[in-house]
Amino acid sequence: MSEFPHHGAPAPESRAVVDAESDRTRWIALLVCCSALFMTLLDVSVTNVALPSISRSTGAGTSQLQWIVSGYTLAFGLVPVLAGRLGDDHGRRLMFQIGVAGFALTSALSGLAPTAEILIVARVFQGISGGLINPQVSGLIQQMFQGEERGRAFGALGTTVGMGTALGPLVGGALIALGGPDLGWRLVFFVNIPVGIAVILLGRRFLPQTPATGRHRLDVIGSLMLGTATFCVLFGAVQSELLGRSVVLLVVPTAMLLLLFWRRERRLTREDQDPLVDLRLFRRPSYTAGVVLALAYFPAMAGLPLVLALYFQRGLGFSALHSALGVTAFAVGSAVSAQTAGRFVTRVGRPLIVVGTSTFGAGAIAMALAAHSAPDQHAVLVLAGPLFVMGLGSGAVITPNQALTLADVDPVAGSTAGGVLQTAQRVGLAIGQAVIGAVFFSAVVGSGPEAYAHALQAAVITALCFVTAATAIGIWEVVRGRRAATR
Repeated sequence: MSEFPHHGAPAPESRAVVDAESDRTRWIALLVCCSALFMTLLDVSVTNVALPSISRSTGAGTSQLQWIVSGYTLAFGLVPVLAGRLGDDHGRRLMFQIGVAGFALTSALSGLAPTAEILIVARVFQGISGGLINPQVSGLIQQMFQGEERGRAFGALGTTVGMGTALGPLVGGALIALGGPDLGWRLVFFVNIPVGIAVILLGRRFLPQTPATGRHRLDVIGSLMLGTATFCVLFGAVQSELLGRSVVLLVVPTAMLLLLFWRRERRLTREDQDPLVDLRLFRRPSYTAGVVLALAYFPAMAGLPLVLALYFQRGLGFSALHSALGVTAFAVGSAVSAQTAGRFVTRVGRPLIVVGTSTFGAGAIAMALAAHSAPDQHAVLVLAGPLFVMGLGSGAVITPNQALTLADVDPVAGSTAGGVLQTAQRVGLAIGQAVIGAVFFSAVVGSGPEAYAHALQAAVITALCFVTAATAIGIWEVVRGRRAATR
């Protein structure tokens, strides 16, 4: 008998080498995905630090500066569902590369912009490109990983979110210091170009090819309905201070568009005629609960760091960079717990999310109490502990919720399902910044640290309402899961 294996059956050693190579390739592909996601997240927080320099260099007024930030946010939130459908139908790797290429190109246009108006337009297209990338990342993770490994992959994604949030202001401050007031803010955008090129080249090498079915017709009418409804919500949120009470007028068209969208998608789903969102996704209780929980939790997660930065800068007189250092403990805690939670989410399940929301709420209460007793010059150190606890709670919510929400979803529809979840997250972010920000400003009476500490407490109380709702949804899902397991 020959000591060599038959040609039709690879040797065990060969299979081990192939499996090891495949495993290495998957984790490198995850690193490529996280790098692209990091780039899109960094561009939000980096730009906030660069706004004073942009104003001096381009002469941009307050309204224009707001749109430099809001234009990106609005565009980013409009496209995830449509982008997810395009990725599922025409290939996630292709859509990922198109998104990264568009992001690098629009970053170059942003850095070269001679006027505020051109910068705003470039930022809108940059947001569209970023919104095209993110659903492909969640879809690719669904495609490449299974079971416990998928939880670890989403944990890495959560760590990326935490680090992108933490490092953005610091990177922005360093680049502005390096390039000066005129060139520094342009470097903030130019830094995306080499990163984007590297991601495209590595993506071609390591990202798996998704079969491009092309069998679905694009639901253009449904896309316009959902996009317009999402725009109404996001526009009302980011422009709430300017619109005042008239913002409630947007409720009517938003509700009508969502109702029409739901009726249309229900009919297309029933007739199997290529809906933008297959409503059979929501027959999975775990998916529905995860989307609603994200919509409830993200307002608190986004709103409190925002008002804390205002507390540091307006109440205590800190610089933007000093303020950024003040909220770093939150991002670090989130990054740490996201990775850990990703390892245990498949074993622990939804109870982990309930622990996370409760921990976030406890840290928020401690932060509000500490703000009154913190000496002005040591406020960053005094608040670091509560903020770190909040971050630990946040990392134990976002990563597990994403993994559990998509766990029962067919990977074929992974990008679309991820796009719906990300839309809920973006809407939650905008609502939180608007509502909690409005409560904070309305509670400021007078000036000085005491006045702003009182406003911070009011913002925390508002955030706890959102956190309580998210915790209740998590508990309901735990109870439902245990009842289903006993049947």
